[in-house]
Amino acid sequence: MAYKVIVLNGSPREKGCTARALEEVINTLHAEGIETELVQVGKGGCAHGCMACGFCGKNGRCVFTDDKVNEVAEKLRGADGLLVGSPVYYGSPNGTVLSFLDRLFYSASYSKHLKVGAAVVSCRRGGNTASFDVLNKYFSISGMPIATSTYWNQVHGFTAADVEKDAEGLQTMRNLGRNMAFLIKAIAAGRETMGAPEVEQGNFTSFPDGK
Repeated sequence: MAYKVIVLNGSPREKGCTARALEEVINTLHAEGIETELVQVGKGGCAHGCMACGFCGKNGRCVFTDDKVNEVAEKLRGADGLLVGSPVYYGSPNGTVLSFLDRLFYSASYSKHLKVGAAVVSCRRGGNTASFDVLNKYFSISGMPIATSTYWNQVHGFTAADVEKDAEGLQTMRNLGRNMAFLIKAIAAGRETMGAPEVEQGNFTSFPDGK
């Protein structure tokens, strides 16, 4: 059976620290028999923020067509997992990748239930864990099991050459790749033997009357 993970590099540097961390995960996924497709989303024009216009709810795609959100949404539909990498800017993920993910997760209205999610972050010194938490929330609200590792999924360095010196960080990336591959295969096996768990829908709590 073929498995696939979509990989998003949210850094404007295609061969920077984030790319080096993702490369380590990608190589491990390949060794585990998982296909990957890398998409650069941090370079070029900034992704539009979501305008809450409702176009995607009626048309099944985002109203903006000048970046890769709709393209990635189609790729993710047939994939088994999503790996997102971002540098740390002011204690948070890159603003471009956040705008991209806001629109991707909202406009791609098909179920992402049981697709495996994983986040990777890089920084020179601080802000990694806060950024890591932000990215994981996209997965946790979407019913996506989150792949973890032997430490938080982070590397340190100012350049890709610096990341090469972060032996523990690269080890964490390799363990992440193995765990992500295992989860994907285990979920597929579970679907065959037990079926997927029921997902209740329909209840939407709101208090428009202010009470």
